[in-house]
Amino acid sequence: MKTVPGPVNRVVVVGAGLAGLAAALHLAGRGREVTVLERDPGPGGRAGRVERNGYLLDTGPTVLTMPSILGDTFAAVGAELTTELPLTRLDPAYVAQFADGSTLPVHTDAAAMTDAVRDFAGPAEAAGYTRLRDWLTQLYHAEFGRFIDANIDSPLGMLRPELARLVALGGFRRLDGQVGRFLADERLKRVFTFQALYAGESPMHALALYAVISYMDTVGGVYFPPGGIAALPQALARVAAHAGVKFGYGDAVSELERAGARVTAVRTAAGARYPCDAVVLTTELPESHRLLGRHPRRPVPLRAAPSALVVHAGGPARHPAIAHHTISFGHGWRSTFDELIAQGRRMSDPSLLVTRPTASDPGLAPPGRELYSVLAPVPNLDHGRVDWAAETASYAEEILDVARGRLLPGFEPEFTHVLGPAEWADRGLVAGTPFSYAHSFVQTGPFRPRNLPRGTENVVLAGGATVPGVGVPTVLISGRLAADRITGGTR
Repeated sequence: MKTVPGPVNRVVVVGAGLAGLAAALHLAGRGREVTVLERDPGPGGRAGRVERNGYLLDTGPTVLTMPSILGDTFAAVGAELTTELPLTRLDPAYVAQFADGSTLPVHTDAAAMTDAVRDFAGPAEAAGYTRLRDWLTQLYHAEFGRFIDANIDSPLGMLRPELARLVALGGFRRLDGQVGRFLADERLKRVFTFQALYAGESPMHALALYAVISYMDTVGGVYFPPGGIAALPQALARVAAHAGVKFGYGDAVSELERAGARVTAVRTAAGARYPCDAVVLTTELPESHRLLGRHPRRPVPLRAAPSALVVHAGGPARHPAIAHHTISFGHGWRSTFDELIAQGRRMSDPSLLVTRPTASDPGLAPPGRELYSVLAPVPNLDHGRVDWAAETASYAEEILDVARGRLLPGFEPEFTHVLGPAEWADRGLVAGTPFSYAHSFVQTGPFRPRNLPRGTENVVLAGGATVPGVGVPTVLISGRLAADRITGGTR
């Protein structure tokens, strides 16, 4: 594994999102002097928090999986996850709702889910689910330790025994076809393949190795912390500060001061200067390249993942039976991905993720009120044909109407807060998407932007744009992988 040469005692981390906080904790736990610089007034990055009319909104991720990775991040400085941020395991992890009126609670317990599938689709599909679960588990164990949770310097670094195992398991075939080996019911296939969209791909084109995402939520479990997902970066920052990490908020990094191939200091827009031996950049990739003064050329330009329009809405508590997470599928499936990814159009029959965080933490809303977030995948700004500056409000109302018709009859919000591609772009997110770059084959593993960029000896990247990729568990891992590049993997 290639590492940063020379002294690495003083490290500046740019960005107090999940990747930056993870890097800071691992570096501090290894005895480095760490300073985190963040342009916003506090920690969080994409995992932000907005308060509206007494409602506390998570403006970033809403699904939390793989708590063991979070536990390892706290443990880097000797802290305990169960003490710092006790989590509730959601059961069901979510409810799948289909256009034919059927519903399926998705349990992570094997026996409970087998029974649910049997009741939903019959004994043959229940047996298929059992085989699918075994395949997902094998895929995860073949993939995680060597290809997700490790630094790989080149494609040749993938030539390990685990690669042959991945090939034998069908990891490089198409996700939809591989899941179809176990399940015939099209509704069930959706439950175990929609996660491809998290990777920016359709199930018909995504590599089957991305079924590892399905493993994470349908086998590993979905969790929720008190105070919402935004409580996660708050807790990480608090523990980091107790471990001696210094924070500078409300001042954007403007320049990297160099001496030859090394960065010697980080400067901010307000004129502050932070001498350093190494830097971890968690900024968006174009901004990282600007700071580095180098834009690497690729044979094929990077392709951004689809974006999302999210409607946060609060109102009277009239739907107490709604689960914490509901996946509401429309009639269309292949056509939906064709519209979204190939044509760059809004979905004509949208599938939605409806989250009711107050199902687990009523304190996120005023007494007698419920909070919802309704997420609709939409094209990003690079590929889409939608004028979001003009159409965000009308599409948000359309999405709310769809949610009312399927799940929330009579719901009239007393407030809404909408985030879409235009808002993500205002935050500097590439192509107006919070999901960074898609995980196509040529943007996966060693083909994804490297976390050790060429041309600078002591700068390392972390975050969703680099390895291992997008998602709460993976960006936490990216922070640890960045720390490994600096310390040589000493934990």
